[in-house]
Amino acid sequence: MTTRHILTLNLPKARTAFHRACALAALHADSSLAVRLRRWNHHMTIVRTLESVGGEK
Repeated sequence: MTTRHILTLNLPKARTAFHRACALAALHADSSLAVRLRRWNHHMTIVRTLESVGGEK
């Protein structure tokens, strides 16, 4: 019998990683400093919320 490997995803951790990547992308965007800072703060607020709720780091 063949063993099946099931891919399990840690969705809160994946969402946290996604928003961290978005925050870094916001810093390197071709926008004004105010827009880049606003996007960075928006995504990092979400990251902090996800980490506090899920306990992930």
